[in-house]
Amino acid sequence: MSNLLDSIKQPSDLKQLSDEQLKNLAIEIREFLLKTVAHTGGHLASNLGVVELTLALHSVFNSPKDQIIWDVGHQSYIHKMLTGRFSRFETLRQYRGLSGFPKPEESEHDAFATGHSSTSISAALGLAKARDLMDENNKVVAVIGDGSLTGGMSFEALNHLGHLQTDLIIVLNDNEMSISKNVGALSRYLTRLRLNPRLRRLKADVQDMLQRIPRLGQVTVRTLEKLEDSIRFLVIPGMLFEELGINYLGPIDGHNIPDLMLHLKQASVHKGPILVHVLTTKGKGYELAEENPQKFHGTGPFELKNGKKMYGSLSTSYTEIFSKVIVEMARQDPKIIAITAAMTDGTGLVSFAKEFPERFFDVGIAEEHAVTLAAGLAKKGFHPVVAIYSTFLQRAYDQIIHDVCLQKLPVIFMLDRAGLVGPDGPTHHGIFDLSYLRHIPNLTIMAPKDGNELRDMFFTARQINGPVAIRYPKRDGLELTTEAAGLKKIPIGRSEILQPGQAVALIAVGSMVETAVRAGRCLLKQGINCTVLNARFVKPLDEDLLLQLADSHQNIITIEENVRAGGFGSSVLEFLTNRGVKGKNIKILGLSDEFISHGPTELLLHKCGLDVEGVCRAVRELNLSTVGIQVRR
Repeated sequence: MSNLLDSIKQPSDLKQLSDEQLKNLAIEIREFLLKTVAHTGGHLASNLGVVELTLALHSVFNSPKDQIIWDVGHQSYIHKMLTGRFSRFETLRQYRGLSGFPKPEESEHDAFATGHSSTSISAALGLAKARDLMDENNKVVAVIGDGSLTGGMSFEALNHLGHLQTDLIIVLNDNEMSISKNVGALSRYLTRLRLNPRLRRLKADVQDMLQRIPRLGQVTVRTLEKLEDSIRFLVIPGMLFEELGINYLGPIDGHNIPDLMLHLKQASVHKGPILVHVLTTKGKGYELAEENPQKFHGTGPFELKNGKKMYGSLSTSYTEIFSKVIVEMARQDPKIIAITAAMTDGTGLVSFAKEFPERFFDVGIAEEHAVTLAAGLAKKGFHPVVAIYSTFLQRAYDQIIHDVCLQKLPVIFMLDRAGLVGPDGPTHHGIFDLSYLRHIPNLTIMAPKDGNELRDMFFTARQINGPVAIRYPKRDGLELTTEAAGLKKIPIGRSEILQPGQAVALIAVGSMVETAVRAGRCLLKQGINCTVLNARFVKPLDEDLLLQLADSHQNIITIEENVRAGGFGSSVLEFLTNRGVKGKNIKILGLSDEFISHGPTELLLHKCGLDVEGVCRAVRELNLSTVGIQVRR
């Protein structure tokens, strides 16, 4: 590797490079990016696609004075390299290392924290209006992908921006649409004409002169305007933005640095809102990623020569088990519909989409629409299954309450990635769902201890005439048994005792059940005999069994991979308190009131006291002498 990338200590260093040097720097960046992400894992395809765009942005604008907001942030790796973090880049997504997303605490060049989609234009507009109110003169740039533009929040922001006419630059990174060279060249030519200040002034002068002519002048102006609009609708792809009051520039080759810089400079001197449409190739420079960008969207460590994952798993993940059971049931039940929000592969719905295309809906990045679409389908007698990551379902909270639960509609929410998700960090940890769901009336909430129970819970949910949420983690499924003998209905609101005891009752839910079982075995060797309960249901609670446990146990510990505040343990404590249970040692193990960093999931669970060692420690800290237990230290 040459010294070009090593020599870039801050974005201003790019301004000293020639076009040829920038081109060579792009090659270096791709080589380094591939090598690093193959080792650490991360979002590869999207970052390979924006190498030249990022170089052009930082060559034209002056970060951090000029503020660049990256929508979602999947594509911010090159931005991090160029803003003083290259020497630390190999710590990407590692515990206490660089975040995989923009993080203001990490660098002043990260203008806004992102991680969820479709927020950049709103955030950028807020920053731009604050700039104007403070009488400052910096540029604000929002970089948003064509996928993120499907989110309703983007259009809300575009509508407001068009109304305010604030100086703001939007860079649309389009890596899905294609356009022929001829159309692209014509469009760029016409756009340059439209944005040329001299021609704008000439047009205004001609219109003013014609309007001075009685009758004929105004008719001529209106005719010319209609003709101009008709031509523009035919040949210019940006008319949607134009109609919203946002000037359009493009489309532009997103891998041609000089051309990008030319257009970005033009946009930088434009007054009012302007959108720069850039065409890029996802996975650019790595053939395997170009051919299969979905596979390399978010990847673990892999071998560069063949793209194979470095660390395969012998277990079957919860996602894969859900994928199989929904297809299995859909073959018998034509009323089952599957819905996802731009996460067909991630939620395990690829097989369903192939076998039942007419019953599958990928709505794009539009979680709110996904939920209300499901409500409409349910209203007409269908049984929609909404598969969304726990962290993304937060975006549809109002729709869950008003459109589904208020009407008691039979919508099944499959919450993938519930709990800690490791390297993606705080924006993607699904640690709030039990708290934001359990207080909603009419909603049944379940969490499986293993793959078989996930199958049975999905089967059970289909038979409940009302809304159901099933949450499960991003795990390869420790000790999952995938060869299930058919499907069986679980009694609603009934838990199960996995290990009887008398010293302490360990009441665990979902991913923490296996941890509780293993902790119980360890504690038994120390002379502490624990009851281990698989709660299965967060709502409704197994009230009868909880009262029996409270009657027979002095010490109760609840365990959940969710924040403690308002979660499963809070629900158990509230119930026992309301039933007048007193004098018991009740402890809630869960996540504390803070955002959890990124890092290996096992390490994070250990730090949060939610591994076997943490549960055992919590038990030993109880006053077990009250029940005459002999504890061997």
